[in-house]
Amino acid sequence: MNSEGPQRIVCLTEEPTEILYLLGEQHRIVGISVYTVRPEEAKENHPAVSAFIDGSVRKICNLEPDLIIGFSDIQADLAAKLIRANQQVLIFNQRSIDEILEVILTIGRIVSAEDRARELVRSYKTRIEEVKQRSLELEYRPKVYFEEWDQPTFSAIRWVSEIIEIAGGDDVFSEKSFGKLASEREIQWEDVIEMNPDIILASWCGKPVDIDSMKKRPGWDSITAVKEDKIHELDPSIILQPGPACLTEGLRVIETLIHDVHE
Repeated sequence: MNSEGPQRIVCLTEEPTEILYLLGEQHRIVGISVYTVRPEEAKENHPAVSAFIDGSVRKICNLEPDLIIGFSDIQADLAAKLIRANQQVLIFNQRSIDEILEVILTIGRIVSAEDRARELVRSYKTRIEEVKQRSLELEYRPKVYFEEWDQPTFSAIRWVSEIIEIAGGDDVFSEKSFGKLASEREIQWEDVIEMNPDIILASWCGKPVDIDSMKKRPGWDSITAVKEDKIHELDPSIILQPGPACLTEGLRVIETLIHDVHE
């Protein structure tokens, strides 16, 4: 067992947990997020000590971690509390596929599993290239609208937009995906009518998607995706986590849905 690098790691979100398992370094994990579903055994093996926005500083400190890994500006307040409690905190803010791959390499370096991390990244790049090649065979690229939240309504974050494009679709709000804050990705329901997507994908972080209510939005009955019943809910755990899940299962599901439009 590798004794280099931090030996007691708390993961405040799912993706560092999944990365450490894929690197074969899960023995270092001492605490995880309550929302962790990948890999399945993680919940049985480690105590849940945080939600997404907040967590128990006392519980986390009691685990005597030598590193705490979190994600994004949304965890800034929790990170600040942990830093004030004299903890080592590392917050990533990955938003694109390249940044996700860089996080995998960085975590690999931290736990002295750099070779395995490079192998993983190579395998993801190969998979992405294969999907891109298949998408070149499509007769046309369907227009895709991805909804991350309903009210206020947010369109796809950068890595989701990139996955749609790799899989052979055109994200109708791709320019908005560069916005790092959710507020920069806010759209109005009329905007979707104007864009008239062929497919609507939805994944509301933390609650089920209500497809019936989406269909009943004013004027949405004129949208091609609504008329042809091409509204699909995606599991947040495979698309809204900026880690291995979106590059594997998320990409696979979106590719299938985009290719199905051609059948």
